[in-house]
Amino acid sequence: MRIKVLASGSKGNSTYVCCGDMRFLIDIGINYKTLCNALESEGITPKDLYGVLITHIHTDHIKGLASLVKKTNMRVFVPELIANDLRKVVPSDNLMIISDTFHLADVCVQLIHTSHDVPCSVGYVISYGSSSLVYITDTGYVNRKYFDLLKNRTIYILESNHDEKMVMDGPYPYILKQRVLSDDGHLSNRIASTYLQNWIGPDTRYIVLAHLSEINNTPEVAMDTLNDTFQVFPNELLGVKIAKQHEPLETIEV
Repeated sequence: MRIKVLASGSKGNSTYVCCGDMRFLIDIGINYKTLCNALESEGITPKDLYGVLITHIHTDHIKGLASLVKKTNMRVFVPELIANDLRKVVPSDNLMIISDTFHLADVCVQLIHTSHDVPCSVGYVISYGSSSLVYITDTGYVNRKYFDLLKNRTIYILESNHDEKMVMDGPYPYILKQRVLSDDGHLSNRIASTYLQNWIGPDTRYIVLAHLSEINNTPEVAMDTLNDTFQVFPNELLGVKIAKQHEPLETIEV
């Protein structure tokens, strides 16, 4: 399994996943040229991708979708509720309606229903051989019913959007502060770190903190919160990375 976060943040999100010969994206909130440039280091073009999984319909996750489908006739994998909105963006023939568990060849994909201010939003647990990826962003919380499914995964890409004090002391209008901090908003550094403390296990190799706010967070604050929560990481081989808004993260391979 190879993972490359191409962009992460409120200006655009996209992640490349490679499992053997199966290559696909999670979200496409970047333009076609940026996508081509980001995939160049992997030695592929967008036309080599099998499809794209969408988490929800906010612009920073789908703004490159129409162009990608037009240029490549890309398959778009979505739950029915998301498909209802995407029919305004891409042809219905390109929309592949997915259930809570489905397969892309030998890759098992399981949906995590998240809590955001849209009719439907999801995260994904992607399993291939002995490796697995948890991908969850844009949610106010994660339902405890998923915790067993989320434990001891190889890679976690988890939203660590904001520092709560920075939100309250920052420039946002009060109604926007309420949205960010609500159950339909975004995960704070503190909550994300607590989740990871509960989930990681002996098989975990990488944590990627994702979707950091450029106004209400910094990489240093997010890392300090994670370190304060864990004190000592239980797995000495564990790597922690911060996803970036304006440049791809180095490829993770497990």
